[in-house]
This record gives sequence, C-alpha cells and structure tokens, in this order.
Amino acid sequence: MDFDAILEDVGEFGRFQKLVIYFVLLPAVIPCGFHAYSQLFMAGDVKHWCKVPDLEGLDVELTKNFSIPQERRNGILDYSQCNMYDINYTEILSRYSTIEEALMLEGPADIVPCKNGWVYEDTVYQRTVVTEWDLVCDKDFLPTLGLVLLAVGGIIGNYIFGYLQDTFGRKPSFFIYLLIECIFGVATAFAQNYYIWLIFRFGVGFTVPAIMATPYVLVRDWRYLALATTLPFVCFFLYIWLMPESPRWLLARGQFEKAEVILKNMARINGKSLPKNYMVHLRRKYESDKLQQDLEKEKLRTYGIFDLFRTPNMRKKTIIITFIWFTNTSVYVGLSYYAPVLGGDEFLNFFLAGVVELPTYLFLWPSMERLGRRWTLCMSMVVGGVACLTTFLVQHETNVTLALYCVGKMGISSSFVVLPLMASELYPTVVRGLGMSLSSVLGMLGPIFIPLVNYLGSDIMVLPLIIMGALLVAGGIASLLLPETLNQHLPQTLEDGEKMGLDTDFCCSPPVKEPKNESDERTCKNCSALCSCQMVSMPLAESVSPEKDLDAVEFILVK
Repeated sequence: MDFDAILEDVGEFGRFQKLVIYFVLLPAVIPCGFHAYSQLFMAGDVKHWCKVPDLEGLDVELTKNFSIPQERRNGILDYSQCNMYDINYTEILSRYSTIEEALMLEGPADIVPCKNGWVYEDTVYQRTVVTEWDLVCDKDFLPTLGLVLLAVGGIIGNYIFGYLQDTFGRKPSFFIYLLIECIFGVATAFAQNYYIWLIFRFGVGFTVPAIMATPYVLVRDWRYLALATTLPFVCFFLYIWLMPESPRWLLARGQFEKAEVILKNMARINGKSLPKNYMVHLRRKYESDKLQQDLEKEKLRTYGIFDLFRTPNMRKKTIIITFIWFTNTSVYVGLSYYAPVLGGDEFLNFFLAGVVELPTYLFLWPSMERLGRRWTLCMSMVVGGVACLTTFLVQHETNVTLALYCVGKMGISSSFVVLPLMASELYPTVVRGLGMSLSSVLGMLGPIFIPLVNYLGSDIMVLPLIIMGALLVAGGIASLLLPETLNQHLPQTLEDGEKMGLDTDFCCSPPVKEPKNESDERTCKNCSALCSCQMVSMPLAESVSPEKDLDAVEFILVK
C-alpha cells in the first residue's frame, strides 16, 4: 500500500507533522545526549597526589614539596600523581624544628608508589567516581572502560530497538526504552562500587543509540549529576498521550481502527477533509494489495549484504562510505569526549565544543548546492583534520590548542551532516537500507575504539588530536574517490549503482543536468525544503521527499 498517496489526502507536511517534530520528536532525543556526555563529568579527571598521613594538617604546597617528586607531563614539570618519597616523616620531623629545615638538610630519598591512598583537589569537583573509588594510577584505565561499555551497550540496544519498533510499534518501543533509561540512570546515582556503576552505565548506553545533544552541566557531585541528568526526563512519560503511533506501521500491520483515529486527527489539524467511506476503501485496497503481494512474493528477488560487494564499483563505494562513516563517528565522539581535558575551564571547553557546531549550518547547505556533496564533505573533513594535526605545533599554548580544536569540531560536525545524505544518494534503491545500516552499524564501532585513543592523551595531550586529525584527512581524501550526487539520478538497481561514478574524475564534478519538465523541477524544490536533495532530473515517482514520511524524519532525528 502506497502510504504517500494517503498522506496526500490527510496532508503531507502540514501543521500536524510540524507539531509532532518540534514538540515531541526533537525534545525526545535530548536525554540521549545528557546521559552519554554526563559520564565525562561523573568520571572527571581530578588532580591528585599521594596521601601522607604523617603530614596531614600542614600547608598543602609545603607538604607536596616535601613528600612528592616532580615529573614531566605533556612537557610541563609538575608533582607526580602516583609516586612519593620513601621517608619516615615522623622521625625526620622529630630531628628538625621545621619542614623547611628538613628540606634543606635531608638528602635524596627513594621514590615509591603511593602507599596510603591519594589526596584529591576539590576546587572543581566535590566527588567523582574517580575520587570515590580511587580510579587513578594503575586503575586510571577503568573510567575509559566505562565509556567503552557505554558504546557497546549502544550497539546492542540499537539492534534490539529496531526489532522492537518493527514488532511492537514506534510508540511502545520509545516508552520501553525511556523506562529503561530512567531506571538505569537513577540507579547510577546509588551505585556502591565501580563494577555496579559499570553495569548501570552499560544499561544507560543500551538506550542511547546515538549521541547528539550536548549538555553544559555544573553539578560537581557525580551522584547528583546522575540524578540531574535522569529525573527531569521522567516528564517525557507524559508523551504517552501526545505521541502518535506511526500510521504507516499500523496500516502495514492491518490495524485499521487505530490508524483511522490518527489519520482523521492528522487530516483535521492539517485542514483536510476525508470522505465518510475513506477507511472502507483503504481496507479493501490493503487486502487487494496484500493478496497481490502474496502471489508475487516468490517472484521477487531478495537482496543481501553480499550484493554490496558483488561488483567492483559498488564494492569500492561501499568500503569508502563505511570507512568515512567510521571516521566521522569516531572523531565526532572523540572530540566531544576530549573537550574537558584540553586545559583551562573544562566546562567552558565542553560548552564551546557544542556551540561551534551551530555556525556550520549557516554555510553548509548553500555549500552543498553550489560545490556539491563530495567537495563539501572533503573540505569539511580536511579542514577539520588539518586543524587537529596543527595542535602538535602549539601543544603548550592552551588557548591556541582550544581554538584549533573548535575548528576541528566544526569540520567534523559539517561532514557528519553531509555523509548520510550523500550515502543515501549513492546506494541503489534495492539495497539502500542494507547499505545505510551496514555503514552506520560499523561506524558505531567508533565510540568503542575512540575512548582508547583518548586514553593515550594522559601522557601526551595532543596525541589523540593528531590521530583524529589523521583519520579526518584520510577520510576527506577518500571522499574524492566517490562520485558527485548533486543533480544526478538516484540509482534504482544494482546495475545503476555499478554504472554510477565509473566516469568520475578525482577532482572534477560531473556536468549539471537540467530538469526535464516542470513537474521534475517542482519535485526538486519540494525535496530541498527539508533535506536539500536537489534531485533536479529525477522522475517524480523516484524523488526523495522526507516531508511525506514522518517515520523518515523520526529516523533522522534518532540517528
């Protein structure tokens, strides 16, 4: 059954769809970002040094000078965070009248690892999981492991969520995951040890299929932070009365009574009127189409992932798209995770990491229409990558490093918008869903891999930025091996997909095709209103029109 034809009767992209998008779907994706990024502050890096019980109560700087050796970190001489002098301080203080005198007269002592725990600086955080469970020195990898498992949970949860959506519907699936998210989010605040906390963060990650929002949180106690990023979203359960089920899914399942209520409400809000026997004819058409599909089912060819790699050109495009998708996901998440450790005010750094994304959208869409998708993607990634690589030259200049980091974040933010659009235009219609799913799922391995890269920055701060910059430049250069899709026919069959791009020059775009008729030009303009597809010469029946598909809008928001 052609649901697009039904939307023409009830309103394609009218007031109803806009209300759902702006007041239901957009707010509904906010909790994912808060839960994903709040973990950076729950496990915030805190300055620490060895605890020396014999010197407690004395001046902090004098105590560190007396008991802690100095070492270089990121080229800067600072007190060690994991070692101390092996000295009997009680005996020394009994022989000298002041610590200053002991410092001058005592010779060098052996250096040993901390024996009595650590002292943590509390000027930024009152408590974090790091300070509460001493996740430092030989345990400093454990907070990184938390981010890795958060991403692993996301991959597993994303797969199960797709199954739930198809089986139970979009609306019940959303509230099931919202309930899981709230339960594990609140439970995080009451974790009594690291391993329980790890399980709860995996559960939260299970409900975060993608990372988009960026919170600016000034809660300095990690338990309060866990509650502050969970409890406000309990109010989303009020959406149970506002959020409509997908009428497309209901009709596909033959649930006409429920679909009728939504379609009539949609038509009423959009200012459309339906005939009294509209649903009767709809049911008859559904039964007729279903019978026809059953008769032709055995004749239809099924496509699999292997079809993406069967022919040389499709194989090349699939590998390149997937590599760029992995690069984009890895670097976007990696730069977002790395903001707090750049030096200076970590909250301000994280805030800037989100704010710098906004200006990119001012020039992104015009750029895609004038330069095309390929060159916009290439320049976004290369500019961002070069900015990250340049940090190696100014690694001791905190403000310059932050500025270059922001340029890198702007670049990856732009490419992250262009890539899914370009990929959807390159994969043929018969395997488009398979191709997009394969590339995006493999791309989701990035959030698992990238915390390990960021962990390398504990010794050399700019090393993760250099690695991410190299990935961006490599991805940008690889994008030039893909054909331009602006003003081109969408490939429908595998044969179309294999032919598309065979004559692509490494540096030049194909000629712009003119619209064949007024209908095609009108289709192009309607399409570009939301997704900027601009398929100028595409036949009307083959055009991509997201405003006709509320499910497509929902997919885009979730991804």
